Amino acid sequence: MNDTAPATRLGDRIRIPRTRARIGVARRDITPPVGIRAKNWGPADWERSEGAHRPFELTALAVIASDERPRLLLAVDGTWWRRVADEQGVRGAILDGLGLEPDQLMLSLSHTHAGAVLCAADAHLPGGELIPGYLEALAAAGIAAGREALETARPGLIEWTTGSCTLAAERELDLDGRALVGFNPQGTADDTVTIGRISLDGDVRATLVNYACHPTTLAWQHREVSPDYVGAMREIVEAATGAPCLFLQGASGELAPREQYTGDVAVADRHGRSLGHAVLAALDALPQPGEELTLDGVVESGAPLAMWTGAPADGGEGAAGIVSAVELPLRDLPTLDELAAEWKDIDPRSREERLGRARNLRDGYIDGPTVQHPVWAWRLGDAVIVGHPGEAYSRLQTTLRERFPGTPIVVMNLTNGPGFVYLPTREAYDRGAYQSWQTPLAPGALELLESHAVSLVAGLI
Repeated sequence: MNDTAPATRLGDRIRIPRTRARIGVARRDITPPVGIRAKNWGPADWERSEGAHRPFELTALAVIASDERPRLLLAVDGTWWRRVADEQGVRGAILDGLGLEPDQLMLSLSHTHAGAVLCAADAHLPGGELIPGYLEALAAAGIAAGREALETARPGLIEWTTGSCTLAAERELDLDGRALVGFNPQGTADDTVTIGRISLDGDVRATLVNYACHPTTLAWQHREVSPDYVGAMREIVEAATGAPCLFLQGASGELAPREQYTGDVAVADRHGRSLGHAVLAALDALPQPGEELTLDGVVESGAPLAMWTGAPADGGEGAAGIVSAVELPLRDLPTLDELAAEWKDIDPRSREERLGRARNLRDGYIDGPTVQHPVWAWRLGDAVIVGHPGEAYSRLQTTLRERFPGTPIVVMNLTNGPGFVYLPTREAYDRGAYQSWQTPLAPGALELLESHAVSLVAGLI
């Protein structure tokens, strides 16, 4: 027994971190049209989608706390931004349409690898003619859902808890001296699920789920668009709660399902169910909305029984926010011609996919020996939400949680822009991991991002 731990007394409570604010939730269907370009894998011998496995959703969460500054979180089923211009076009239209400043909006992509290509520069390719219209539809859906969420916001609570799910596994596998992207049975993975239960007038109105795992179950064999495991997870949670579920991709640079790269949608649905049940288990461990377990007496039975019962709780007011960029170093980058020569012996489809990604990644982002990498951070009552545009390794989120153990922290990759790049550990560079040669950033960038995020969170709380 810890001698320094305070003695338990009547009236003690099991504290539940919370956000108390005016809250609004709204949703729009953003399922890509059949025939849109959805070639996200080099080995794919097809380019146009042939249907949809499950709907794609855009869900808006508006939070207006005591500082009266609206903040809008958009959880979007989508792949990833490939060009600065496309991300700025969509997010800029939403900001203008709603009259928000850049610090008031976080647009977070789920990162499904079975979605529409979000790159207007591919308009000349098969299925690409549908991309510009789809990007306009994304912006329109963001404006419509955001406006509805803001206009319908009323007093409510977000109560924060965590669970665990073993879906995510480390995908850093070495085979005969070659660094592969796939399940490493000797690796370890962050299994934390951060959950926000959103309630109004005592009724659950939405669930926020933050989990770090690449949605790479479905790959080149599957010809329909799909939200991957996120779709079945949402179905499980929404069926149980009767309310929308927002999924926010965590810091998953090196995390993915053990079983992946398949065309079997049953595998993706199985993965989603595993996460969905983990979420429900954590939700069911909470008391009723607005309450905290309180030690309010002792009942004498065959044994003296400690009576913990639910009692109304307060707290969770206040908010603050900031957007601040950190300067990150670039490694010595090969030219596109040098990359073409380096990759000359691989499958031509895969080579063109790699070259196209490298070209788009540099356009509008790299201009000098360093880059500015933006980070958004909000304190909402007792919790903090951190978002950035890159694909950080999970060390970003584990570091923040270790530094601030009493604060629920939602960490999101693939949020806003620019900076759609991997941020690997130094060990990943040493072993020649895919993420280390895909990114233009030099070793040490992840550590600089971590330090910056820690300072932002410390300033907010």
